[in-house]
Amino acid sequence: VQLVESGGGLVQPGGSLRLSCVDSEFRLGQVAIGWFRQAPGKEREGVSCISVSDSSATYPASVKGRFTTSRDAAKNTVYLQMNSLKPADTGVYCCADNCNPAACGQGTQVIVAS
Repeated sequence: VQLVESGGGLVQPGGSLRLSCVDSEFRLGQVAIGWFRQAPGKEREGVSCISVSDSSATYPASVKGRFTTSRDAAKNTVYLQMNSLKPADTGVYCCADNCNPAACGQGTQVIVAS
């Protein structure tokens, strides 16, 4: 599965961004998709994982209630809606099939700063 992320940018604290993960092989409806992030000097961490069966999703405590992932099968895209962003959310965000961080794409940069 070839995944390409987009939608990153610079946003002020408290702002929102929506990231997109597109599969060029049109298989996003067949696999679970995870979003991950890596801040400078830190290890990569998972921020969401959406299942393939019922599109239910899991989140770590650090983003729960602020981040929402969803799947649009018609557009072959998985989204990560990020609200109430904090400077601690800064990092490179990537998506991966089977919620496997080793399968992450190149990612998109998110910078939260005033």
